[in-house]
Amino acid sequence: MNDYLDFSDEVRDAIARKAPVVALESTIISHGMPYPRNAETAMAVEAEVRAAGAVPATIAIIGGRLKAGLSESEIGLLGERGYSVAKVSRRDVGRIVASGADGATTVSATMIVAAMAGIRIFATGGIGGVHRGAENTMDVSADLDELGRTDVAVVCAGAKSILDIPKTLEYLETKGVPVVVYRGDEFPAFYTSRSGLRAELRMDSAAEIAAMLKAKWGLGLSGGAVIANPIPAEFEMPYDAISAAIEQALGESLAQGIRGKDVTPFMLARVKDLTGGDSLESNIALVMNNARLASALAAEYCRL
Repeated sequence: MNDYLDFSDEVRDAIARKAPVVALESTIISHGMPYPRNAETAMAVEAEVRAAGAVPATIAIIGGRLKAGLSESEIGLLGERGYSVAKVSRRDVGRIVASGADGATTVSATMIVAAMAGIRIFATGGIGGVHRGAENTMDVSADLDELGRTDVAVVCAGAKSILDIPKTLEYLETKGVPVVVYRGDEFPAFYTSRSGLRAELRMDSAAEIAAMLKAKWGLGLSGGAVIANPIPAEFEMPYDAISAAIEQALGESLAQGIRGKDVTPFMLARVKDLTGGDSLESNIALVMNNARLASALAAEYCRL
């Protein structure tokens, strides 16, 4: 194991027993939701993973140490400090570790630490991707390159609705990343199961997905996979309402000159305000749903 990496006792024991473990990111705590709902949700997601028969490994950097598994107090710290905690992608990991600082890991950084720890399955809300207007800004999330290089499967509710989803899927195809839609015929768009884009690959069971992952990695085909899990229908946002909120938030972000890694937190917060908080409840519901599927997938992968 890497000299910079620490395990919680629970995660260390699970890995030693070859029990199913599910990685969880931490920017959803610090940058994805307001306090205290962020910390409460993180603890609830961990409880959901345990209830489904797996062990949660929330990943972050604390005091310059990579952490696979956080304590309740560490989760509370990230939640309370919020945006003052560094948002850490691949490019930032070395700097945050060397300076002994705290950092909340994005999808890409969480994949890196999960792979170091030997964890193959990761649950999050939605992946990053190609931003709208990227043909002018070149704003493409590091998540996509990480999916092309790191052997971790990411269970998500598709790509965030604020993105250019067709370009995101094209980018993933170029990187050779399998995109599986779980029990759906259309690629989901985070708050809604609808994107207007047909699923290239549908699978209807965790066992089927686990078999694909085992074959992919057993063949030496490096890189991750996107397991797109549509938000449950009862928590889905009306398509027209969420689309209008996203368009307004996007216009405001451009007018204010918001760029780079600040775009997604701004957009999520603004969409929450514009929808009267409904998008936050949808966000929480889809993360819980992804945790359940990831736990089932981790269990099936362990059996193989």
